[in-house]
Amino acid sequence: MSARKRKAPDSMEQGESNFFANKLFQQGSRDGVPLEDIRHTIKQAARKHCFVCGESGATITCRETGCDRSFHLPCAVEGGCITQFFGLYRSFCWEHRPEQAVGAAPEENTTCLICLDPVEDRTSYGTMVCPACKHAWFHRGCIQKQAIHAGFSGFCCPHCQNQYRFLMEMRTMGIQIPSRGPSWEDGTYEHLYERHRRCDARECLCPGGREQAEEEGPWQLLLCCSCAAEGTHRRCSFMKHSTASWECDSCAGLGTASGHSSELTGPSTASQSGSRPSHSSPAPETSSPGTTSQSTQKTL
Repeated sequence: MSARKRKAPDSMEQGESNFFANKLFQQGSRDGVPLEDIRHTIKQAARKHCFVCGESGATITCRETGCDRSFHLPCAVEGGCITQFFGLYRSFCWEHRPEQAVGAAPEENTTCLICLDPVEDRTSYGTMVCPACKHAWFHRGCIQKQAIHAGFSGFCCPHCQNQYRFLMEMRTMGIQIPSRGPSWEDGTYEHLYERHRRCDARECLCPGGREQAEEEGPWQLLLCCSCAAEGTHRRCSFMKHSTASWECDSCAGLGTASGHSSELTGPSTASQSGSRPSHSSPAPETSSPGTTSQSTQKTL
């Protein structure tokens, strides 16, 4: 078996990528596909050759009447084929596949909303557009990966957020959308929402260790004000109590991690007296250079 056939495309969920055949999906039930039907399908596929790679064992045949093109599922993308992963699980070769009937063309220098790489200047097998807003352009491979992560309940146009029309169009065009919720809601990415709770200073001075954090004082843990992915105890980075924020080396530049004070120190009473002479009583001649100069001018 060739390397191309060995690796199933990203569009297939585990289970469906192991064995895929049109008739088996049409005959499937809640109890699965009978073993006898699987054996019969394998025998038939042994006599069919994939029109893409040329090898035998092609279990998918074009739905179009009179077309005998067959192919392996991993060869579908290279051959420009489409399989609709719903209903009768119909498949089509490059010649008979459905095409988007959207009278729109991307503007010059339009990029894929997902990968930001340029798209073709029209709709094609590899370049698709949202049928609702007609402004969201993307590559087939990019929107397929998004569909796998978003699932049926979270899949929508990345631009206008239209769900029903967008979802139905993408299914018709061969994008597989798993019957589940978004992958980011199944706990896979929960660790990304956890607050950093560790001192990452080169030498942690806290007697309780790097994990200890107090609400205030020398062992208060400050997180980087830019990335929040690193932290430090005040004393471990030699910060004053007045320092309200801190930036790690990665964000500020190696060796330039710094803290910023939130205390705005107002001008002192002495400096105020020097800049604004008192009207209630003469200022002492020795109070400041400015006052001395004013007194000398009055005497003269």
